[in-house]
Amino acid sequence: MATIALYGFGRIGRQFLRIGLQHNKFVPVAVADIRDEPTLAALFSVDTNYGRWPEPVTGSEGKLTIGELTIPYINSLKEVPDWGSLGVDLVVDCTGRATTRAGAQVHLDRGAKYVLISAPSKTLADCDAVLLKGINLDTFDPVSHHIISMGSCTTNALAAVVKVIRENFGIQYGLFSTVHSYTNTQSLTDQPMKDRRDSWAAAENIIPSSSGAARALQFIWNDLKITGKAYRVPTRTGSIAELNLITEKDCSVQEVNDAFRKAAAEGPLKGVMDVLEGEWASSRIVADPHSSIIDLPLTAKEGQLLSVAAWYDNEWGFSNRLAEVAAFIAARI
Repeated sequence: MATIALYGFGRIGRQFLRIGLQHNKFVPVAVADIRDEPTLAALFSVDTNYGRWPEPVTGSEGKLTIGELTIPYINSLKEVPDWGSLGVDLVVDCTGRATTRAGAQVHLDRGAKYVLISAPSKTLADCDAVLLKGINLDTFDPVSHHIISMGSCTTNALAAVVKVIRENFGIQYGLFSTVHSYTNTQSLTDQPMKDRRDSWAAAENIIPSSSGAARALQFIWNDLKITGKAYRVPTRTGSIAELNLITEKDCSVQEVNDAFRKAAAEGPLKGVMDVLEGEWASSRIVADPHSSIIDLPLTAKEGQLLSVAAWYDNEWGFSNRLAEVAAFIAARI
């Protein structure tokens, strides 16, 4: 397998490493971030959302030690590491900032061969491909795809829904709204922020926000006519997206739910999509590895309008897909 380095050790980067180690998918040759080793080790060791790592974790100058495993650590405050000298093939950028081609290209300029971005690129020109497991990962071309975007957690949740509905009933157009847990882009207390709505305390308000998921979905299906928005809410993780669609073929709630049951049980979406038959709240899906969990009792139909709801743990579900895609690419380059 090709060598992997992790750049950015925040919420997604730490979960990405947890999943990679738990499932023996990879061990990165290096982790890079701008903070000190002991603090990062402590944050990896005890996670508010996902609990304690089962082994001792320590950080000292130039290394993170997890159980008996030692991973070199590079402080990248001043510059991006020299990936070439480290023999890095694939950099997984979890900073959330490499959304432009220039931002991702720096890794290639520093010697890496491929970059996987844990965020939606601003435009299709800012990456070589948007690749999602269960959707289009088999189209990966190691010759032409060097900057690869994984979209967002919402992109992955909605893409599975879109795939099933498109293939079974067709889509004329649609609108989505995602009720999303607060994130690091928001403020803990009231204070002026770049986006005015983010100026109010994240843990005390419902805050409307934009979503890049519609754009990312159109990178995959360029004829798709879907747009939407997000509402940030005071939960630490666990989100739900409602997609309202006008389908090309008439369909019943039973037919739609049966299509989701089948997709979750077999084919490319197995392990990516799951279904809930009972009536649950968001705590049910925290730490669930699926990135799109269809709440079947919420499927509704009125005339031509179809409404579908998909839960997703916006950190853990997405990080599972990111780890799987990274391992997939590393095995093919």
